[in-house]
Amino acid sequence: MERTIIQKLKEWKESENRKPLIIRGARQVGKTWIMKEFGKRCFEQTVYINFENNQRLKNIFEQDYDIKRILLLLSAETGVSIKKENTLIIFDEIQEVPKTITCLKYFYENASEYAVICAGSLLGIALHQGTSFPVGKVDFLDLHPLSFREFLVALNETALAEILDSCDQSMIVPMKTKYIQKLKEYYFVGGMPEAVLTFIKENDFNEVRRVQKNLLSYYEQDFSKHAPLNQVPRLNMVWSSIPKQLSKENGKFIYGHLRTGARAKDFEIAIQWLKDCGLIYLVHNVSKPGFPLKSYEKSDCFKIYIHDIGLLCAMGDMDVKSILEENAFFTEFKGAITEQYVLQEIKANYDIPVYYYSTPNSTGEIDFLTQIKDKIIPIEVKAAENLQAKSLKAFHQKYQNEISVRTSLSDFRKDDWLTNIPLYAIGFSLNQAVPR
Repeated sequence: MERTIIQKLKEWKESENRKPLIIRGARQVGKTWIMKEFGKRCFEQTVYINFENNQRLKNIFEQDYDIKRILLLLSAETGVSIKKENTLIIFDEIQEVPKTITCLKYFYENASEYAVICAGSLLGIALHQGTSFPVGKVDFLDLHPLSFREFLVALNETALAEILDSCDQSMIVPMKTKYIQKLKEYYFVGGMPEAVLTFIKENDFNEVRRVQKNLLSYYEQDFSKHAPLNQVPRLNMVWSSIPKQLSKENGKFIYGHLRTGARAKDFEIAIQWLKDCGLIYLVHNVSKPGFPLKSYEKSDCFKIYIHDIGLLCAMGDMDVKSILEENAFFTEFKGAITEQYVLQEIKANYDIPVYYYSTPNSTGEIDFLTQIKDKIIPIEVKAAENLQAKSLKAFHQKYQNEISVRTSLSDFRKDDWLTNIPLYAIGFSLNQAVPR
């Protein structure tokens, strides 16, 4: 399965100022596979260390941070003679041994010639538990579920992906119906590697849903296993409420929908925990579309999306026919699904912040607001072939922004102030909307 992060890993390997690398991402998004695959492709040998169930390995870091001693013990444990010029060192489930996280500082300062890469499903949480984190001594990469492009390539539809890469409308438009069909399949399957592989091997949506339900069960088991005991019921309430919260007209997260009388302070830790796990995205409202957007973020007003569209459909028990045939049942949830998809594509393909905007009376909401270079870009999401853009037009008239983006199933179209990008191309073409 080809993942675009491999190219970023190659760039990291060749960097002159290479630091130990931490790959962040939710459980089951493929971090272990990516690290091992990178080792196979780009190094002569790989030393793989999993701290989850090996007490002997845990003890290596208890004594001190002498890198020569540590490397010798790792070689003895794995049977691999570690050489700086041809060996990739992988630390997996690094959150199980917090001192290993601290040790990354000494790899950078005293042995930067060694390539060290690590990951951990709950690493974000571990960093909040008193660990001495090597600030400025490590690099980060985020691994997301498969994007729509990666999904196409996984399905052996590489030509479709390359046509979208070209942004050549004379080739894209004739293939529109096929893109839409694959997009609907992606809505159901999502980008979790196991779900995608099951779809490829079995071509059975029921088997895909079984995998998705299992993944959701794994996450809930993680809540009970790793979270503070008093937070587990609150985690479950927040997590299970997300489909309902998103299906509301404006999608704003309302604590009162969790239980009667619920307050922000009762659920702040649970929400932060889910965010640190990589399971949710918080998209905050901004008071005005000013630069930088972060300066206008409203910390108490946000929407919560999860990390994968297929899992969102599974949480909402969306039937495959509802999505592929777009019956009335799907119509009720279509806006939320489409927004989830667009956010997921932005997160996977662009390193940019994402917010949303609404007027005080909640009319004229802009689904997403982001900044590319020095431009503030409003993005309106339409689930079908919709050429109306009332909210965008009102926004443009008020703020006179240089460019606005509408994404829908309509073809690519660029007018004076508005660019329409087909939904299936939003992960390929958003940068094109920005004036150079």
